[in-house]
Amino acid sequence: MATLNVVQRDGTTVALEGAAGHSVMEIIRDGGVDELLALCGGCCSCATCHVYVDPGFADLLPPMGEDENDLLDSTDHRSARSRLSCQLAFSAELNGLTVEIAPED
Repeated sequence: MATLNVVQRDGTTVALEGAAGHSVMEIIRDGGVDELLALCGGCCSCATCHVYVDPGFADLLPPMGEDENDLLDSTDHRSARSRLSCQLAFSAELNGLTVEIAPED
């Protein structure tokens, strides 16, 4: 298994073990990090799983789709590092990925 590092809103970092084939959102949710609401359950219909991705991993992630882009436009906290964690499939290649949970809208 590979490690996903999650920076919570208070600055605390939690290391979670993630299996390939799960989304970053599922790993965070199943790892007990309650700050990530993920209200739609991964259907890409809300922006409550918004995270900031470590720029060192940006080239390893799939390109942002139109729906994800539109949803991120609805948040007040969008940045160049913004992604919806439900749209990020985790893999061994992403071992050590760090994401920061975005502020709540």
